[in-house]
Amino acid sequence: MSAESGNLEKKDWTEAERLKLAAKLDAELDEYINSLEKKSYDEGWSEDRWQEEMEKHPFFMQKPPEPGDEISPLMEGLQQLKYGEDDNTPEELAANYKEDGNFNYKHRNYRLAILSYTEGIKTKCKDESLRAQLYNNRAASHFMLKNYRSCLNDCKMALKLQTNYPKALSRAAMCCYLTKNFEDCIELCNIYLTEHEFNSELSKILKNATLERKKQQREMRLKEMKEKKEEKEEDTLIEAIKQRGINIDLSNGHKSYELKDLEPQIPQLAQHRVKLDKRQRLIWPVMILYPETMQTDFIQSFHEDTPFMDQLEEIFEVPPPWDIGQRYIVPNLNVYFEGINKASVHKVDISRTLGTIIKQKQ
Repeated sequence: MSAESGNLEKKDWTEAERLKLAAKLDAELDEYINSLEKKSYDEGWSEDRWQEEMEKHPFFMQKPPEPGDEISPLMEGLQQLKYGEDDNTPEELAANYKEDGNFNYKHRNYRLAILSYTEGIKTKCKDESLRAQLYNNRAASHFMLKNYRSCLNDCKMALKLQTNYPKALSRAAMCCYLTKNFEDCIELCNIYLTEHEFNSELSKILKNATLERKKQQREMRLKEMKEKKEEKEEDTLIEAIKQRGINIDLSNGHKSYELKDLEPQIPQLAQHRVKLDKRQRLIWPVMILYPETMQTDFIQSFHEDTPFMDQLEEIFEVPPPWDIGQRYIVPNLNVYFEGINKASVHKVDISRTLGTIIKQKQ
């Protein structure tokens, strides 16, 4: 360089000189790098866990974190921005939860959708239209899960906030139909079809609900008639027992008895309670014990006018397998009944009828 002129002198480099200079610069750079303090890089993703770490990153994750999962600081920050009460108004929070619920509903994650809509409702935002949408959308999720009663309750809440809400009205009508509440179904269908445009599906539901209500009312009338008839028959039966002066032992200590007190406690006779025949005569279930052989006979229909001997002759018309020596011959049999005092037994005159025997007061 010349101080006087101030102009740079250009040097012509040969190819050999350029290569020599490049080699020198590379050597100096390597020497500088090697002179730096050696530190291991431990803040990155390990080779065997890179996929797991990537899935934790909010930009790359394939599914939202489950409750209780550890989340990254970045995800925590994003959640705070979206769901933090300090960073959002109740209306903004409700809208965010509604957006999440709609996303889950679209992807058929109905239970997650219900959770999101519920959180939106909890914000207690003052926007009644938004709250009505949250209840309506939660109702839709319940409907898809066949939780019809929960769906109906949410529809009612939506209708309180927004009268004649068409989606809530139609879904409430369908829930009433599916739960056989045809009266309310008809009312809701009529409101919808009066206040809103024609809906062929609801019109069909209204028609079916009207038919089902008539069928339901007819079944209710028949049921009431049957219950009244059975009640009258029971009263007649109780009165017949009382008129005969039959001794009824009430172990519960009650002075009066109902028909349920006469229900047999033995499985073999459970379906054969005392009853009246067409001539208003009593037919009883009876159990006969044979202490010598520890055998039992169950007579499901023992007519009160039948002598005990006739019943025994029917039982032993064919000798039972356990009567090896054929000792059980009716004229030779002694029959006893247990008295009110459980420790006492009383001999029965087998020539007498069952109706006469059960009137005894022992």
